[in-house]
Amino acid sequence: MRYPEGGGLTAERRAFREGIRLQAGVRFVAGEKTAAIAKDLRVSVRSVERWRRAWREGGMEALRSAGPANSPTITDAQFAVLEEELGKGPSAQGFDDERWTLARVQAVIRRRLRVSLSLPTVWRLLKRHGWSWQAPARRALERDEHAVELWKKEVWPRVKASRRPTGAGSSSRTRPDSP
Repeated sequence: MRYPEGGGLTAERRAFREGIRLQAGVRFVAGEKTAAIAKDLRVSVRSVERWRRAWREGGMEALRSAGPANSPTITDAQFAVLEEELGKGPSAQGFDDERWTLARVQAVIRRRLRVSLSLPTVWRLLKRHGWSWQAPARRALERDEHAVELWKKEVWPRVKASRRPTGAGSSSRTRPDSP
């Protein structure tokens, strides 16, 4: 990931950037030119222009930080409710088998918490709280060991066999088997 802990800036880094924007705001009031501000603050001219536009429309308050971009979409209390629901299992939620998928977790969030989240947001939310994808711990009950062994003995050797001819080849694409 680009930033620590799954994305976004740390609070210190956000405060640092806000300070730079506020310094630019003070210089806007003084009537300084955009290029000089950009050079002194070591930022791009486009950023200073964007900040100046925001400053004109909303004053110094418009230059303040809006907070983290990836703020949680549900509260810790809501996530505790979600964990309790997930702990009951998929069948308790009305699903046919015992598999949690992102779509199913999304449905539980929508039904129980009345919040609509995209699948990527559901994944990030679960990952942020320490959940990970899971592989089955045991084999399927329907697995036919005899059929698997038969496949390994009869089909796999044919599939595994090389497709290249064993005879002499040619390096020419246009004249195969030429001397």
